[in-house]
Amino acid sequence: MKKVHPEFAYQARELEGQIEGALGDPPNRRNYDLMVGALVSEYVGGSGLDDVNMMAFALVDRIRFSDPKGLMREAADYEDGDPARVFAMASCDGDDGAAMYRAMTENHPELARRAIIAAFLHKNQQRWEDEDQSLEQLAKDDEGGDEEDELAVSDDFVQMFDQEGERE
Repeated sequence: MKKVHPEFAYQARELEGQIEGALGDPPNRRNYDLMVGALVSEYVGGSGLDDVNMMAFALVDRIRFSDPKGLMREAADYEDGDPARVFAMASCDGDDGAAMYRAMTENHPELARRAIIAAFLHKNQQRWEDEDQSLEQLAKDDEGGDEEDELAVSDDFVQMFDQEGERE
């Protein structure tokens, strides 16, 4: 398994949450399809939300990936990367999918690059490993040493509360 940039891992998790939220409980495919259709329509028209997750949401059911290894390499860097290279590694099915993909890549290249990678990571969760950011893991990574600093009281601090100035 390969590690990906923490922001891409976050975006992939967020996308999963949005999909589950749109489907609802119990799942209602009609509402989900209406939401995706509205997003696709907005992006085909050249507008749409400037949001990685909304763009990935619109892409996720229509996108196909031709270079998974290349996309995994691109997932290592969230900020920098060549959008054109990422665009060449994927495509969308159907007339509206192809039109949406073209509009996204032309109108929002950086955002589209990130959305394509987020959609890829969402659909290929077995290919990557999320960095453990739990409190337990963060505590294990902490080298300690703070206890001594917390217990030591500076003379300046003590003098703030010494009202009579008796301390030297």
